[in-house]
Amino acid sequence: MHSKAPRTPARIWQGRARGALTSLCLWGSTFGAATAADQIKAAKFTEPTTRYAHGVLGDAVEYGALELRVQNADSNPKTVTVRLPKDRVFEDLSPRLIDIDADGTLEAIVVESQDQQGAQLAIYNASGTKIAATPYIGTRFRWLAPIGAADLDSDGHIEIAYIDRPHLAKTLRVWRYKDNALAEIASIPGLTNHKIGEDFISGGLRTCGDRPELIVVSADWSRIVSVSYDNGWTKTDLGPFKGSNSLAQALNC
Repeated sequence: MHSKAPRTPARIWQGRARGALTSLCLWGSTFGAATAADQIKAAKFTEPTTRYAHGVLGDAVEYGALELRVQNADSNPKTVTVRLPKDRVFEDLSPRLIDIDADGTLEAIVVESQDQQGAQLAIYNASGTKIAATPYIGTRFRWLAPIGAADLDSDGHIEIAYIDRPHLAKTLRVWRYKDNALAEIASIPGLTNHKIGEDFISGGLRTCGDRPELIVVSADWSRIVSVSYDNGWTKTDLGPFKGSNSLAQALNC
């Protein structure tokens, strides 16, 4: 596939707010008192590379490095660069910023792929340390598409949701961040949020009532589906999928 210009920079995930058409929208509530620790203020992927020739996002270009713009307690800015080894890339649209552990500082959530094991969801802190990650899918050229992050089940911890292999397995997975680790708490088949070659991820996260909802599409792209937690995970049919406008309307309640 052809090369293309770099994708967009990171934005904050506002998990308990309305979403937008892609996962580059505002995401994930930030809460907790600010601390004196270094804080991520912005993030972007750098060092474009074609060493992982998957092309699921519409071009042959992925990224070899994650650049974090960090500020310390004295407001002194610095740049922290996470440079991956040659067998890994960031196979993603942009870094996503969220306070995953409620300490008042942001972390960066990314999709990271290994050349024999495929994709994983990974979380990096302001020092550039990978603090948690899901297992790799297990086979090269297998990918995952993030949906959103919030306290989805009102347990006081942030959950992250993504579609595992949106073109093959089409399974929604929910992972809870707790005690410095990610644990899978839900797996719901028959859902997707990405078509091969599109340089965006469909759906996202909305809060129209008293709880957040994951907005995705049925596996055959015929229906818009809401997934939420209310004494168990519930799927709600929101109507026919008629392209991006219908998803935007769903995300806006």
